[in-house]
Amino acid sequence: MTDTTSLPRDPGTDDPLVNFQGKTPYDDYVHASVLSSLQQPLTNDPHEMAFLVTTQVMELWLTLVVHEWRAAQDALVKDDHERAMDALRRSISAHHALNDSIRPIARMTPAQFNGFREAFGVASGFQSAKYRQMEFLLGHKSRSMMNPQRADPRAYAELEELLNRPSLYDTTLAYLHRRGLPVPEHVLERDVTAPYEADPDVEEVWRRIYAGPQKDPLLDLGEALTDLAELVVRWRGNHLLAARRAMGAKSGSGGSSGVAWLEKRAARSVFPELWTVRGRV
Repeated sequence: MTDTTSLPRDPGTDDPLVNFQGKTPYDDYVHASVLSSLQQPLTNDPHEMAFLVTTQVMELWLTLVVHEWRAAQDALVKDDHERAMDALRRSISAHHALNDSIRPIARMTPAQFNGFREAFGVASGFQSAKYRQMEFLLGHKSRSMMNPQRADPRAYAELEELLNRPSLYDTTLAYLHRRGLPVPEHVLERDVTAPYEADPDVEEVWRRIYAGPQKDPLLDLGEALTDLAELVVRWRGNHLLAARRAMGAKSGSGGSSGVAWLEKRAARSVFPELWTVRGRV
């Protein structure tokens, strides 16, 4: 490790340390110099730097969201409600930041986007392993969606693990079952590698919670998940609108139909019974 031992300073001063042997402790911890070296534009277009930084920042926020959702899962498995809620609340804050992070490129015109688009070839956000992890945790499972990572053993193994474990919603429903609510066995024992499908019996479980005491911790859990579902939908919508402004109906760089494909993905429900139950309370 780089020696960051500070040099002596004058006694009695309250100025911060400014002399170090090697990198600063800040850089050793945050790796700021590494982060700021990762932007390597392939063109001289003035908009490409914003596109690179924004995309990389979104990857970092996705990493944090996935981390917090997994922490919430681990807590729910241990029936630790407060720790699970803490992780979910942290993930809500992180997701707000994720949603806001697209702003530097959200209003890019077609001409501005075309200035560097050809440089990244067939690269596409669809290929993001961390985005795929997020979708798997939401219950949107598909083995075929792992194919972009097939040649990357580590990324593929991480997705394989998430494909075969319960989603965040599956874990929540199992927790509700242990709390005495009638989550049906066919839901608890479903094939977790398949996409989650709404179930009327699960809706009834949420109806009992939402029609009950408004200070119920389980209602708080439902609302935290609803907050996340809303943020996911808004994030998809932001991405869709940015793509529509920048490229219209053109095909996507990764081979998809572009905006039409994004529209289809954006329409997928997140934690469906938490939305349908509201008309029954």
